[in-house]
Amino acid sequence: MTVKPASFDLDPLDRALALLETADPPPRLPELARAVDLSPSHLQRAFRKRFGVSPAEYAQARKVKQLKSALRAAPRVADAIYDAGYGSGSRVYEKTGQLLGMTPADYKRGGTGVAIRYTTLRTPLGALLVAASERGICSVTLGDSEKALVAGLTREFPTAAVERVDAGRDEWLAAMISRVGAEIGAGAPHSAMDVPVDIRASAFQWRVWQALQRIPRGQTRSYTQIAQAIGAPRAVRAVASACARNRLAVIVPCHRVVRADGSLGGYRWGIERKRALLKREIAG
Repeated sequence: MTVKPASFDLDPLDRALALLETADPPPRLPELARAVDLSPSHLQRAFRKRFGVSPAEYAQARKVKQLKSALRAAPRVADAIYDAGYGSGSRVYEKTGQLLGMTPADYKRGGTGVAIRYTTLRTPLGALLVAASERGICSVTLGDSEKALVAGLTREFPTAAVERVDAGRDEWLAAMISRVGAEIGAGAPHSAMDVPVDIRASAFQWRVWQALQRIPRGQTRSYTQIAQAIGAPRAVRAVASACARNRLAVIVPCHRVVRADGSLGGYRWGIERKRALLKREIAG
């Protein structure tokens, strides 16, 4: 494939971004590097530093966005897959599950046929809801009332089969309740059991959330420090947006991110909960 150089009014990285947005199919790294007169290794490093993702990750996120649009518009899933530029249906199901949070067919149906099990309990920080699909934990939220949390869950999965499970909670729900409960003072210390998650996210959001999970308990980092940690120092606002979109309260500890001046900033589940979580962690 011959890639036409983008406008030279742009710097090389912006030209590379423009090519990834307009070329179909998107160029691979060596082709992209030649088009903007950079070496592949330099382009890879510089692109990730500016935009927070590699050229390949950016191209993948763009294709997933196209797939979402196609799934809403095309009469059949197979048509949508090929309209979005995927050559193999099986590869779509392998590669997009984490980004869509469900299979393409389930996404097209708005979650119809997806079973969501949830449970709630009262904690020192208010109501806690934990929900799981058959693939893993899909929501951990805090709020003022269980009713409001359940309403939020049904808005997020409007056509899924949502079922409350209290007696005989399954292993994933029980493990996550134990883990979150221990963190916020509502249960005994939890074991280090890994629980799979099932959430929709871009490659950039995953990088941010992974960086948050590396912040030691009892410590904080600024949005700027997180942007630097993921190699995207200019992406401070995008980091803040990724924190705001986190749907796994406490598990992905966005409460440990503060403003550059040390003030708490915002928190999806309320600033007082953020203050209480940090106070508890700092106290040990």
